[in-house]
Amino acid sequence: MSPAPPKLFDRALHRRNLDRAARHYGDYAFLKERESSHLIERLEDVSRDFGRVLDLGSHDGTLAAMLEDHPQTGTVDAGEMSSGLRALGTGRGLDIREMDEEVLGADDAAYDLVTSVLFLHWVNDLPGALIQIRQVLKPDGLFLGCLFGAGTLAELRTAFLEAEAEITGGAAPRISPLPGLQDMAGLLQRAGFALPVVDVEPVTVRYDDPFALMRDLKGMGEQAAFAANEKSPRRPLSRRILARMAEIYRERFADPDGRLRATFNVVWLSGWAPAESQPKPLRPGSARHSMADAVRKVRGEKK
Repeated sequence: MSPAPPKLFDRALHRRNLDRAARHYGDYAFLKERESSHLIERLEDVSRDFGRVLDLGSHDGTLAAMLEDHPQTGTVDAGEMSSGLRALGTGRGLDIREMDEEVLGADDAAYDLVTSVLFLHWVNDLPGALIQIRQVLKPDGLFLGCLFGAGTLAELRTAFLEAEAEITGGAAPRISPLPGLQDMAGLLQRAGFALPVVDVEPVTVRYDDPFALMRDLKGMGEQAAFAANEKSPRRPLSRRILARMAEIYRERFADPDGRLRATFNVVWLSGWAPAESQPKPLRPGSARHSMADAVRKVRGEKK
């Protein structure tokens, strides 16, 4: 039996962060809206209809509403852990049920399509979550989603690390660790997805100062929610550290016009639940023609 994955995030704290963000969430949902639209564009590249859909981490139902109106999709179930955000979806006529992305509680082989936009990076057991997603898909069902990946907020991470190390001689984690492109490709394969595809889309947002960026993160419900433990206790940020962080950010990451860059690396994932109808690689040794024969044909040589 494999050991349980380390608990990086305090899920109850993250839920409270989302609940607090719900009141003004629409003012800060620009990335959720942007990537939801991009998911629809990617879905349109697939020449298939999907009768039953599950949207995970639905928040206020932005993507679920798009899916309900789309000709490729039928019944849409939406799940969200935050009661505050679910209430926003109810206000726009959506039925969003309470669902924890770490324990889906859905029937196996129930869905033709599972989607998720910018939420799976908050799951403690990402391999386990991907396995559950594959299990709730029907054979030849599609998983399509995105999450923040490695390199996201690299500027803010660097400024915090340097400021805290300079002032205190050490640094506590302030920005969540995030998976890289190769990590996600491997995780999709380990979870049993067929034909996995992973790519990254860098998004740059510019700000007048780093505190505006931090307000946006709070408004999205994306502020830090680390699980406290003896090795890494939560440390409050002093005004001195925050002021030095802002100085370093401006020194290192300002554009010529004085505005500051913030990078969000959006990692896109897709994979299919295995099915007999899908193309399969040939068995080793089953090829009818050798590479040598192909090279000779190109060169016009005889055997």
